[in-house]
Amino acid sequence: MSAYLSPCKVNLMLNILGRRPDGFHDLETLFLPVPVYDRIEISKEESPFQFTCSTDRIPTGPENLVYRAAMEFFAKARIEPHGKIHLVKNLPSEAGLGGGSANAAVTLKSLNQEFGNPLNANELHELATPLGSDVPFFLLDAPAIGRGRGEKLIELPRFKALEDVWILLMKPDFGVSTGWAYKALANYPVHQKGRPGRVEEFVEALRSSTLKEAAPLFYNSLEAPVLAEYPILAEYQKFLRENGADVTLMSGSGSTTFALISDPVRAKRMSDLLKERFGGNMWIASAKL
Repeated sequence: MSAYLSPCKVNLMLNILGRRPDGFHDLETLFLPVPVYDRIEISKEESPFQFTCSTDRIPTGPENLVYRAAMEFFAKARIEPHGKIHLVKNLPSEAGLGGGSANAAVTLKSLNQEFGNPLNANELHELATPLGSDVPFFLLDAPAIGRGRGEKLIELPRFKALEDVWILLMKPDFGVSTGWAYKALANYPVHQKGRPGRVEEFVEALRSSTLKEAAPLFYNSLEAPVLAEYPILAEYQKFLRENGADVTLMSGSGSTTFALISDPVRAKRMSDLLKERFGGNMWIASAKL
């Protein structure tokens, strides 16, 4: 059996540019991989294909992205589906962290590795794109600008402003549907039709400035409808800033809020402070970027 780590992401910027004829939205975003993980275990034994998960809250049939990614890989590689995949789930769902998308991408990459790399990078990208807008990003292992629906990627080097910075992720005991968030955005036309080019300005600031100097440029169009519907998320952000966070922002469509903290002592205390203030009924994780 082989084990593979499946990370999550945050959107340091999510600038929605407008609705497309196909019902999706054009956007420009800045993805950042975050070293907080699920785990995917793969066994190549000669038995009919089986997918299992550590929690029964997640389906294990064709509606699951891991299952779909595996079937797409086997079909493209012309390999009879066999073996076992077991997903050990740590990351929450409906969190804006892309956990399910990462699971799909890591499944594609790891199966390709396990079976001798029959598919090249372009072929993996072609399989990833229909599975979900965020899936192609997780084929990379670096920050990236995303355009279109998020699938058109420009890989980037690590940022000077994020050196020695800690990230804290916190998700309350409710999720936010991505579909609902985008639908509700129609009530906020200023945020639904953002100014193009903001992501390039933001990237330049992260390359050349400190985190505190770049902080005003962090932006998420979907905060407008989501924070209006769930004001507790704004309270979380206010509390984090008051207790030493340099940046707070909702990731993707939420409900996860992340904080970037340059002081390691404050970073290590932040989880306890959150639990003391808001209670322990939330998912919290932290990592050094």
